[in-house]
Amino acid sequence: MVGITSKAKKIIEENPVAFATVNNNKPNVIAVAYVKVVSKNQVIITDNFMKQTKKNLAKNNNVCLAVWNKKWEGVKLVGKAKYHTKGKWKKFIEEMKENKGHAAKGAILITVSKLIKLG
Repeated sequence: MVGITSKAKKIIEENPVAFATVNNNKPNVIAVAYVKVVSKNQVIITDNFMKQTKKNLAKNNNVCLAVWNKKWEGVKLVGKAKYHTKGKWKKFIEEMKENKGHAAKGAILITVSKLIKLG
């Protein structure tokens, strides 16, 4: 099991994250403002405005995230995503203060299988 360290957690939760998906060999990357670490090997992302990303996840759940701070310290996370439209994780994102006033259409729970230090 991958262990997201407290330093990596701080970088992930305090900086915008590049979130990459792929479908039919076509990559898609978006910027995500708020990512929360919910366990030693899981992060959650809110779908407020996603279109292509949601379509890609329905066909291929392999994902990659990259995040770094202004000191160029960062991490790359590789894993598998599951999209939730109800239940515990949907409720979790609806209650995030950062999502107040946003659609919070779905929760993307990513189980991280590889964490690579950047910088």
